[in-house]
Amino acid sequence: MINYNNYGDIKTKQKIIDDLLKKRNAILLAHNYQRDEIQEIADFQGDSLGLSIEANKTDADIIVFCGVRFMAESAAIMNPEKTVILPNKDAGCPMVDMITARDVLRLKDDYPDAPVVAYVNTSAECKAVSDICCTSANAVKVVNSLPGKRVIMIPDKNLGNYTQRFTDKDVICWSGYCPPHKRTNPEDVEVLKEKYPGAVFVAHPESTPETIDVADYVSSTSGMYKFVRESNAKYFIIGTERGIMYKMKKENPDKVFISSNSGLVCPNMKKTHLDNIIDSLENMRNIIKIPEDVRIQARKSIENMLAL
Repeated sequence: MINYNNYGDIKTKQKIIDDLLKKRNAILLAHNYQRDEIQEIADFQGDSLGLSIEANKTDADIIVFCGVRFMAESAAIMNPEKTVILPNKDAGCPMVDMITARDVLRLKDDYPDAPVVAYVNTSAECKAVSDICCTSANAVKVVNSLPGKRVIMIPDKNLGNYTQRFTDKDVICWSGYCPPHKRTNPEDVEVLKEKYPGAVFVAHPESTPETIDVADYVSSTSGMYKFVRESNAKYFIIGTERGIMYKMKKENPDKVFISSNSGLVCPNMKKTHLDNIIDSLENMRNIIKIPEDVRIQARKSIENMLAL
């Protein structure tokens, strides 16, 4: 058990991490939903696709992945010669747990003509039995690149339903979902728009269809950053995990960002603390290990995505 008072104040902890990263020849990657103080010191901060690409490019010996397990697994899949650390081993993803590799194989039996598109929010085992991966940023592009008249999308039904709007293919969806994104609803957005006249509602593709219907803009987190930078609006209702607002506020100090729902917090993304990073680097623990046969098959699915 980590004593979170062991290493001093935030600035002291950040300095310790910086020294350890240099000592270990390590790189620190942080997802957009991580705690502010972690995003502040990350070598690279971004969404799932951006982090996957950065992990694949780095010359560091060690990748410290501040996100959730499936993200660190993806880095380990693509970088078998590197050590990948997930600072808090308990940082998982409820959506990932909603489907297993066995479920995917059953779907393939039921729809033998349909390629399987695995959202990166899946386990290494699920990726290994899928045809190609996707992120919320490139799901439409991935689906439209595939042959045939229908595809299977796992595990997020909301991302699948959103993708269906932009393809002529029949999208067969698994029934998984992201619990935080499910909490935003049109009624909340309407109340906030009345409170902040002229506010622009920005939604994530993991949102429910009825929430997507009232959105002014729908995008992955990387697209959201670009949109709010370029928009002339003053008020933005942000329909994704509130950690994204840290960078938005830094980049746009003259704009106001409001969370679309007070429950838009991912508990797993907040499990990682500076102390976890220090402990994992000092003691080289919480290293991600994937069976080689699974890694090889899962890598094909990720490479198929990156090739686009």
